[in-house]
Amino acid sequence: MPDDAPEIALPLHRRVRHGIRHPHNWFQLVRYGVVGASGYVVNLIVFTLTVHPLGVPYQVAAVVAFLVSVLNNFWWNRHWTFGAREGHAGFQAMRFFVVSAIAFAFSYLVLIALVEGIGLPKVLAQAISIVAATPLSFLGQKLWSFRT
Repeated sequence: MPDDAPEIALPLHRRVRHGIRHPHNWFQLVRYGVVGASGYVVNLIVFTLTVHPLGVPYQVAAVVAFLVSVLNNFWWNRHWTFGAREGHAGFQAMRFFVVSAIAFAFSYLVLIALVEGIGLPKVLAQAISIVAATPLSFLGQKLWSFRT
């Protein structure tokens, strides 16, 4: 295709349907899962240490844990998962943070609902809330933050 050829923007549902047919995308999903698992562990360690020994309210601890883990995840996703080293790091970081913040807002609401509404222990609720937000985060990072 020539460089000056116009790009055709497909609707999101067609892009997703097209994307699931390519093995490369499944390998990316696995790498994203590995990076996410490391961020998950970092998040839960920071959250637990902040809530229990330091006595910080769990709502504040969730924000602190998010900020620490999002830095970890950005570096690994940029360099390993999506191999997006060619793009401008600052621009990618801004997009990554926006998507991460949206996913965090969702997970934060789930966390509050699980702790206040159901009465789950805080660390367990944090673990569940992160898992609940992961699909939203993956789609946003793949389709917007690190798109090629």
